[in-house]
Amino acid sequence: MRGTPYPTLDELLRGAREAVAARPGVLRLRDIGCSRAGRPLWLLSAGNGPRQLLTVAGAHANEPVGGATSLRCARYLARDPRILGRGAGGLDCTWHFLLCLDPDGASLAEGWMTASTFPVPGPTGATGGPDVTRGAGTPNVAGGAETPDAAYRMRTPHAADATGAHDPAALVGSGGAPESAHGRTAAVPSGAGPVPGAAAPAAPTGAAPPIGSYYRGFYRPAFAAQPEFPPVVGDPRAPMPESEALLGLLDELRPVAQFSLHGVEVGGTFLQLTRAVPGAPAAYRRIAADLGVPLEHRPFDGMGWLVEGPGVLVLPEGSPAEERDPSGFVSRATWLHGMRHGTVSAVVEAPFWSVAGVGDPRPVAEPHRELADVSELLLGRVKQLSSLVDELDPQPPETAGRLAHFTAARELMDIGSGVVDTWSAAELAATVGNSVSLGIAARRIPLRAAAMMSQALGGAPELDALVAGWARELERTFDARWVPVADQTALQARTMLVLARALL
Repeated sequence: MRGTPYPTLDELLRGAREAVAARPGVLRLRDIGCSRAGRPLWLLSAGNGPRQLLTVAGAHANEPVGGATSLRCARYLARDPRILGRGAGGLDCTWHFLLCLDPDGASLAEGWMTASTFPVPGPTGATGGPDVTRGAGTPNVAGGAETPDAAYRMRTPHAADATGAHDPAALVGSGGAPESAHGRTAAVPSGAGPVPGAAAPAAPTGAAPPIGSYYRGFYRPAFAAQPEFPPVVGDPRAPMPESEALLGLLDELRPVAQFSLHGVEVGGTFLQLTRAVPGAPAAYRRIAADLGVPLEHRPFDGMGWLVEGPGVLVLPEGSPAEERDPSGFVSRATWLHGMRHGTVSAVVEAPFWSVAGVGDPRPVAEPHRELADVSELLLGRVKQLSSLVDELDPQPPETAGRLAHFTAARELMDIGSGVVDTWSAAELAATVGNSVSLGIAARRIPLRAAAMMSQALGGAPELDALVAGWARELERTFDARWVPVADQTALQARTMLVLARALL
């Protein structure tokens, strides 16, 4: 069995070509430029209406869900041209899907997707493999006869939209009934129990990829090498060709809406909008609840953005077009470029493993204590990792791929104090959900760094053991539950459709 049910770059392209061949009058495929390494940037377009919509997938190398969503959504639209047509209820538009903005980065992150580590369900549906661990008292989920293919409907791009219906029910997800209980969230502050009114995580419907395998193959470029955030005008660094291709596409299409599809390995879902869209937050929250995906109560992305209820952030009017990341790199987000054309950008985040506690709105008794604890955890683990790396005394690798891992790992090891300062200034530990999210982030940053450093060095037993242990501890501490890819893609696709209807 292959490592995950997400499509690889090759499978995405093959699936897009097959879809175009099946619907030649409805779907079209062209490249809009090339990556730094010469890989084409493929644009799959559906419909022929005068108004334009653009979906951007694969902006971050470690987030393969966007490509899967794009292919699924394009096939769904192609099966029923009335959705994009001029008739009653039609959107009267052309919908474009940039299948992967960073194919160079994605190629370095595909190791976990192709490795033979995908477990087969046992008689009770429990997952196999040493990296799949649950906290004490977590029940096994019966799933017996269902195969991973049936559970996720994502083994290949050809099966990416296996629901096959011609109505919105085609985007409902895996169909598994959500758990009735909130689930255990160990290390939740202030004696938190069940979250009143919170969505329960969807029950797994078969085997789940081991979270340890995700980190063993982890790669996410250094901040300045992420094409969604080109350098500001006047920066001596030239924009990457991927960034220029996207900016040129935005100027060419002048879309009504740009959807940027993202994923996070552990946590909840959230939505960012560059302009308020009436009715959209409530509709989005209903979609998340229907799929059993928890909402991030107050997402950390967009620290200066307005909170429009749980899980939704809106960019304030007059906000600067520049932003500074934890490394100090100042960029201009491609999300904001289209505003000159009246484009509304929406960032839709889907978790791979969900944690119910991130949506808990209850206040914590001692916010400063919570913040101090997670800060100490982050800085302590970074120090532990740095000491181990110093003992190994590595030299920068000579191969481009390993050097990219090395550079990104070093950057994460250097940003800990800056991240803690940001958390402290924003007083982020006000609710239980905030504290849970902080606890996840405090573990995620050093875990990502350790995983990439291990790959940069070609594998080091000490680092491998650290990655495996930290991954198990992350999953156990927060009772992280795998979200079937059918649910991840349904969340993003249905949210895009709701926003498209609201804006067109």
